Amino acid sequence: MRARLALMYAQVDIQIREIELRAKPNSMLKLSPKGTVPVLLTENQLVIDQSIDIMYWALAQNDPEQWLPEKDSAQMFEMQQWIEINDGPFKQLLDQYKYPERFPDLSRAEVLESAMNLFLSPLNQRLENQAFLLGVKISMLDIALFPFVRQFAASDSKKFDELPLTKLSEWLNFFIMSDLFHMVMAKYPVWRDTEE
Repeated sequence: MRARLALMYAQVDIQIREIELRAKPNSMLKLSPKGTVPVLLTENQLVIDQSIDIMYWALAQNDPEQWLPEKDSAQMFEMQQWIEINDGPFKQLLDQYKYPERFPDLSRAEVLESAMNLFLSPLNQRLENQAFLLGVKISMLDIALFPFVRQFAASDSKKFDELPLTKLSEWLNFFIMSDLFHMVMAKYPVWRDTEE
């Protein structure tokens, strides 16, 4: 989702091929043998198969509201640190929380506590005095983290609403209600290799 958000924001003209992960088309596997989504094939035949890298690429094409911090700035360094935590240990906790049946040896309550301590509470604290994660305006960091926090919250929305995460919940709802999110959430028919 974050790759699509960045591509739409950057107004990059793309062709979307919605695929079923249970029936990955050969054309996709030829581009990216690891078989994960998203995969972007650019006009000059560059294959980008990490969502965060697609975001960087999209913002390099067009970044009208300066979502991307300046290169080598303190904000860029800070953003990269948050993304590393999100894409590494927090993503692992998200999977454990979202799919408890896959991790029968783990207590869901303990996974939640770990997620709170590692990521959710620090994000909430960060938003206590500012509207967005890097300050007063939306940045790439907000868009890079938002889909993961959304998934975590949706895994048990009743429980999430009870957590002391008022500011994080407001931030999350802001993006869920945004026009950009609703445009990205449009459904597409599943694409098959036999199609043009």
